[in-house]
Amino acid sequence: MQLFSTHIEKSRRLGPEVISDPRGREAVGQEWMKQVNRLCPEVKWISHYALLGHYDFMDIYEAPGDEVAHKVSMISRSGGALMAESWPVLPYDRFLEISRPVEEALQKK
Repeated sequence: MQLFSTHIEKSRRLGPEVISDPRGREAVGQEWMKQVNRLCPEVKWISHYALLGHYDFMDIYEAPGDEVAHKVSMISRSGGALMAESWPVLPYDRFLEISRPVEEALQKK
């Protein structure tokens, strides 16, 4: 069984030529998703958000490893993203689970 990890990618991909035309934004997004699905079919999409602030979009997805996350980021940058950051993340409950043995070991020190 292959384990998947959750990743968040934030990207700023709207150049001035796309911002001025809402149809252009939609076409860029559709083409990006088409390329990711073609080149990274193992990605499981959780959510996609438009953001206010430094980044334009945030995608949350599961991937079978960091190499696939790198591919998603490369596709974003090759498709016009001015900037992209990918973060591996853990659900908070899982973080607490893996923290307990570390805390116990440190207390025995």
